[in-house]
Parts: sequence; structure tokens; C-alpha cells
Amino acid sequence: MNLIAPHIEAFLREHLIRHRGASQHTCDSYASSFQLLFEFAAKKLKVAPSALTLERLNAELIGAFLENLEDGRRNSPETRNIRLAAIRSFFRFLEHRQPTALEQIRRVLAIPYKKTNTRLLPYLGQKEVQALLDVPDPATREGIRDRAMLHLAVCGGLRVSELTGLRTEDVELSSMSILVHGKGRRERALPLWKPTATALRAWLAVRGKVATPELFVNARGRPMSRWGFAYVLRHHAKTASHKCP
Repeated sequence: MNLIAPHIEAFLREHLIRHRGASQHTCDSYASSFQLLFEFAAKKLKVAPSALTLERLNAELIGAFLENLEDGRRNSPETRNIRLAAIRSFFRFLEHRQPTALEQIRRVLAIPYKKTNTRLLPYLGQKEVQALLDVPDPATREGIRDRAMLHLAVCGGLRVSELTGLRTEDVELSSMSILVHGKGRRERALPLWKPTATALRAWLAVRGKVATPELFVNARGRPMSRWGFAYVLRHHAKTASHKCP
């Protein structure tokens, strides 16, 4: 019997973080995928999740799990593919740890992704963007922070993870640029518009000394999370929609 627990622990805690440099968001997404898989497998096989073995986590069981995601949980094909991507990544990791299970691994890796429709992404026009940027109150600390975040997001076309991952040392106001750390350890230097640089200067002036090096922090002085930014954006977008539907 080859218990799955030591392998999944090594994959999530060591391989993803240390070897692949995966973001916390990616690690959380993968962990969520395996939590769902192990709950399904434990129920189907009538064993405790901690007693699951690699031999029983075969292509047939994983195929049944993927079907359950769509038929039982009503997940979209896109969500199914995200869960499958996590599983395939784990089994590629196992290729080097369990050579005796190569045939089982090969069959799991052969499970195909489902075709999905490519949706046209909506976008904001110039007036809509300006209405959003004008919402945060420049007379309050939170408003100064929110205005700087929104300006940076628009100016640099940043992902939320890139925005919340910025550190104060990544900002170079003398040259009006920022260093962005993207996915896969990619880095890029981006020039700043003058209004963006002005908004950043205002934020740095009121940010004060906090324990974390992240550029944007919440009211408690902790790093701004992607969910915190989503809340801020949703709040300001609702206000801006009254001025510019």
C-alpha cells in the first residue's frame, strides 16, 4: 500500500512553493481541488481520506470525479479543467517519485481537457474608467490608497495578484516606473503616467511605517488581499455607475 498523504504533502508544501515558485493563490486553488477529490474518493471507496492509497486513485476514479463536478456540483467545463490541471500537475510530479506507477500515471495524464467557449471580455471606455478613478475620496487615507491602486491597475494593466504583490521597493518614482512580478517568476518594468505617479506619491506620503513590505495595506496594516481589492473595486464601481451607467 502506497498512502497518498506523504506525496500530496510534498507536492503542496515543497514542490509548488520551493521548486515552482507558485503563488499563494495557485497553492490555495490546488489544495481546494485535492480537497474535493479526496472527499469524493473517500465517499466512493468508503475509506477515510487519510487512508487513501495511490493505487486506488486511478484514471477511472478521477474520471468519475470530473463527471461529478459537472453533473453533481453543476460546475462549468472551465472549473472542471482547472481541477484537472491540478491533478495532472500532481501526477507529473509523481512520475519521478513512483516509477512503478508509470502506467497508472500515464492513463491519468491522458485524460483530456474539455473544450470551452472563448468569451469576449468586457471592457470600460475612457469615460467609464475616469468615473471609476474619480470615486475614491482624496481627503481620506483609504481614498488615497484606493485611488493609487486603481490608477496602477489601469495604467499597467495589472492582474490583481500583481497589484497586491507589489512592494514599496518596486516603486521608482524618480524614473516614474514600477517593477512588476508576474506569473512564472517573470518580471517587467512599466512606465507610469503622471497622474498615476502623483497618486502613488500621495499614498506613500500617508502609508506610514508598517511591518509588511507590500505597497498596499488594509486598515489594520496588513497586506491587501485579492479579496480586499475585489471588495474595494466592487464598492467604487457601484458608486461610479450612478455617474456613468
